[in-house]
Amino acid sequence: MPPTDQPPSEEPSLVIENCAIATMDGVGTEHASGHLVIAGNRLLAVGPGPAPASYRARAARLLDATGQLATPGLVNTHHHFYQWLTRGLAQNAHLFDWLVALYPVWSRIDEAMVGTAARASLAMMARGGVTTAFDHHYVFPRGAGDLLGAEVRAARELGVRFMAARGSMDLGASAGGLPPDFAVETTEAALAATEEAVVTHHDPAPDAMLRIVVAPCSPFSVTTELLRESAALARRLGVRLHTHGSETVEEEAFCHERFGMGPTAYFEDTGWLGSDVWMAHCVHMSDADIAAFARTGTGVAHCPSSNARLAAGIARVPDLLAAGVPVGLGVDGTASNESGELHTELRNAVLVNRLGPWRERALTARQALRLATAGGAEVLGRQAEIGSLTPGRLADVVLWRLDGLGHSTIEDPVAALVLGPPAPVALSLVNGVPIVEDGVLRTADEAEIAATARAEARRLAQRAADA
Repeated sequence: MPPTDQPPSEEPSLVIENCAIATMDGVGTEHASGHLVIAGNRLLAVGPGPAPASYRARAARLLDATGQLATPGLVNTHHHFYQWLTRGLAQNAHLFDWLVALYPVWSRIDEAMVGTAARASLAMMARGGVTTAFDHHYVFPRGAGDLLGAEVRAARELGVRFMAARGSMDLGASAGGLPPDFAVETTEAALAATEEAVVTHHDPAPDAMLRIVVAPCSPFSVTTELLRESAALARRLGVRLHTHGSETVEEEAFCHERFGMGPTAYFEDTGWLGSDVWMAHCVHMSDADIAAFARTGTGVAHCPSSNARLAAGIARVPDLLAAGVPVGLGVDGTASNESGELHTELRNAVLVNRLGPWRERALTARQALRLATAGGAEVLGRQAEIGSLTPGRLADVVLWRLDGLGHSTIEDPVAALVLGPPAPVALSLVNGVPIVEDGVLRTADEAEIAATARAEARRLAQRAADA
C-alpha cells in the first residue's frame, strides 16, 4: 500500500530518504528513490518517494541518502573467527593438506587469542555491511579458557547480531580422523559443553542478538555417535544444527571408505537432514543429493572464495536454487579467504558460478544479493525477523555509497553493489543502532584491533613453533 499521512502508531527514531532501495522481499520490490522509517529496533515503513510528512515531522533524525542504496544488512552463514590469526599460510594446499598443516597451530589457541580474532573478524565484516554474523568454532584445546564466551563478548562489544556455533571434534588421527589427538575432545565432554553453551547463552526471542547452534565439525573429524547425539541434543533444546558437508572429493572418498556411503546419505542416516540444519560448502553433490536437501529443507552456506582458495570446486548453486534448497553466503574462515568480508562473496558468487555449466545464466546480481540477505536469513532460520526491508522486520539496514569513483557510472545500483568494487558503507544499523557511519566502525577502535590481532597472531605462531 502507498504511504499515508496518518499519524504513526510508534515514534519514528530515524527517517531515511532519497535512496535507491532493494527490499529483497518475496517479490523483489525495488524503488529508484524511496524512504525508510525506523522506530526503535524495527522498520515502520518502506516505500517510494519521500516519507509521509507525519513521519518526517516526528522523527528524531532525518537523513538524506542521495546517491546511496539501501539493502537489508548482509547475513554471513559460515565462518571460523579464530582463523584470523593464521591468514596467508598453506597457500597452495587443498583442504585435507591445509587442515593437516594448520591443525597443530590451531590447537594452541587460547581465550585471549580467540577473543582478539573474533573482534577482528567481526570488525572486518561489520565495516563491509554484515549485520548478522555466524561463527563455527570447533577447536577447544584443554585449558584454553572460555573460548565461546570470548566470541560472545566480542560480538556484544561490536554490536553485531550473532549466531554462535558450539562446534566439536572427537575423532583424532589415531582413530582414523584428520585432526591430531590433542586437538579433540571426548564425545561426552563435547556433548556436555555444547548443552552448557545453549543453556548459558541461547536467546530464543524474535529480536535476539545472540543464538547458539549445535555444530560438530565434519564427517572426518567427528564420530558417528557424536553426530547422532548432537542432532538429538539440538532438537531437545530447540536450536539449529550446522556442519561441513560434501566439500571435497577427498571427503567423498573418506565417507565411502569409512561408512560405505556418500556424505549426504551418511548425514541422512545420522539424522542430519532437516529444515533445522544447514551445511557449509556442499560442492560435490549429485542430483540425488540435491533432491534430498530440497525434500528435507536442509540449507547450504555457499563460500565461493574459500572453495576456490582450497581448489574444492564449483558448487552447483543454480541447481540448488532451482530445486528449492535454501542457500546463503559465507565468508568461511580467513585462513582460506583472507579478505574476511562478505562483499567479495557477492561478486564471486556471480563470477565463479558462471564458470560452471550454466555459464552466463548461472546467477544474476540480484540473485547474489538475495543469497547474502534473504537467503542467509532463511538458512539461519530467521527469515521472519531479518533479511528483507519490510515493515515489522528488525532494523538491520545498510546504506551503500554509490556516487563515488568506483560506482557512479553504473546506472543499476544493485549491479554497482554486486559487480563493482567494494562499496563504502555510509550507514549500517543493527537492531536500529548505528555500528558503522561514513565507513568508520563506531563501536570499536580498528587500529587497536589490528595491532592486538597482529600481536596475538605472532604469539600463536611462536607457541606452535615451541610445541
